[in-house]
Amino acid sequence: MGNIWKFPYIAGENGGGAFVIVYLACVLLIGIPIMMAEIMMGRRSRQNPIDTMITLTTEAGADKRWHYVGWMGVIAGFLILSYYSVIAGWASAYVLKNFIGSFSGASPAEIKTLFDNFIASPMQLIFWHTLFMVATMLIVARGVTGGLEKSVRFLIPALFVLMILLVGYAMSTSGYFQGLRFLFNPDFSKLTGNSILVAMGQAFFTLSIGMGAVMVYGAYLPKDVSIAKATFIIAGADTIVALLAGLIIFPIVFTHQLQPDSGPGLIFQTLPIAFGNMTGGWLFGTLFFIALVFAALSSSISLIEPAVAWLIEHKGLSRQQACIKSGLAAWGLGLITVFSFNIWSGFKIFNQSLFELIDYITANLMLPAGGLCIAIFTGWIMHAQHSEKELAMPDAQSYTLWRVVVRYVSPCAVFLVFLHVIGVL
Repeated sequence: MGNIWKFPYIAGENGGGAFVIVYLACVLLIGIPIMMAEIMMGRRSRQNPIDTMITLTTEAGADKRWHYVGWMGVIAGFLILSYYSVIAGWASAYVLKNFIGSFSGASPAEIKTLFDNFIASPMQLIFWHTLFMVATMLIVARGVTGGLEKSVRFLIPALFVLMILLVGYAMSTSGYFQGLRFLFNPDFSKLTGNSILVAMGQAFFTLSIGMGAVMVYGAYLPKDVSIAKATFIIAGADTIVALLAGLIIFPIVFTHQLQPDSGPGLIFQTLPIAFGNMTGGWLFGTLFFIALVFAALSSSISLIEPAVAWLIEHKGLSRQQACIKSGLAAWGLGLITVFSFNIWSGFKIFNQSLFELIDYITANLMLPAGGLCIAIFTGWIMHAQHSEKELAMPDAQSYTLWRVVVRYVSPCAVFLVFLHVIGVL
């Protein structure tokens, strides 16, 4: 959902093509090496992110302050979950709206009005936010493999097929080539220091780096699975979905004279236009939003699991008790996002709404900072024989290349972006 919901609107806000190039460079030079490092750390420790940092720091004989990296990741993931649940609630509501035919034959103006009225109602947003958070808590409490895993194995490929169909629809629109140019024709004059930071933040956000989720997946990863191969497959598929989302959204935007920088509601104002006008749109739209909700659930369980695991291991809670406490806390924080779209919409900090501020701090500051620490720790602090053993690369040259990138290239790139943003460069 970070690709389908978030990538198009932040690409639209940051000039399109030039932003996409910087984003792709961030995925390749920063995201993939650090993702490998984080998965490797999780698999070596087989614990939650906080205890992983404690164990690996002790193993390396390093300063105990490295423990805070685990805490920062869990807190960042928890904050992201609080607003992620609200946006996933939007997608849940749009399953029903599409099913009852709210978009059939509706004009772009009518669809925009429908969305504006929806987010202006705090009670509606709270209802769908609550529904999604309860679903997340039930899944984590009962276990993933019984229901969600089987559903996701079908619905995620189905979502990909539906996106291909929507690209076909986008190709039939009059704004297709204008959307194509916007997405792939770079205009670097539109790129700012903040745009570069947002591109890097999106690479971390969409790959779930620095928020503890990837470390948790690593903790459950079997020994016979290649970390490098898994990472490249994940990053490749992830990037393809992001680009497909752009190929769908921007032709619709330009065909109907919408604004590419319309913000977080962009897909909820563009995709319904397609579903409302295409043959079989009622069926395809309903299936699309159902699949999107399940994709969101697959992410939300990984965001809440680090906190749940820590409560179980350190507070002696049952899994059900840990899920209830974590879920209620995330739900309560999510109300800040809910109200930022309506009753608190006029309240700004640094010219940003509360939702925008939480998103900016987590995705663009906390996640890259966490990723920077992971790169430094695995490249400079962790014993080389340990990382080499866990990564189990096919040859020594591949491991050496990863180590050089994670020690020098990735940290320097993150650091230079931070310097650029604060005006030093």
